[in-house]
Amino acid sequence: MHPNAERVGAALRAAGSVGEVRELTKSARTAAEAATALGCPVGAIVKSLVFAADGVPLLVLTSGSHTVDTDRLADALGLATVTRADAEMVRSATGFPIGGVAPVGHPAPLQTVVDTALGRYDEVWAAAGTPHAVFPTTYEELLRMTGGHPMEVGT
Repeated sequence: MHPNAERVGAALRAAGSVGEVRELTKSARTAAEAATALGCPVGAIVKSLVFAADGVPLLVLTSGSHTVDTDRLADALGLATVTRADAEMVRSATGFPIGGVAPVGHPAPLQTVVDTALGRYDEVWAAAGTPHAVFPTTYEELLRMTGGHPMEVGT
């Protein structure tokens, strides 16, 4: 197993999660690819996106069927600006490459927002450190493991 996926697996166990990392033969770099590989709705895929929120990394865990509304996010969080983070900020903040960012296993805790739309699914799938690794979890478990704030983040 890839070292990033092992790190995510260790973080899941430490958090008391029952989900286990699964490495896929097909890419899960995008929500559509992950949904196809797993045979689930695209909305049940957790997109782990990093934004620069007034220059500070912000992790947004959103449904694969949603686009994050950065203006809505900025207003809700009382921020001046929320923009997509560049690859360097993503890797520095999370330790993972774009396309494999996991919701857990970061070098330091990140402020996290969790899309309430994920609560529509009994099981959701999140990236596990590489574009070929995923793990199953639930909306409630994502909130607990990440200390995330539930919020409507987009459409």
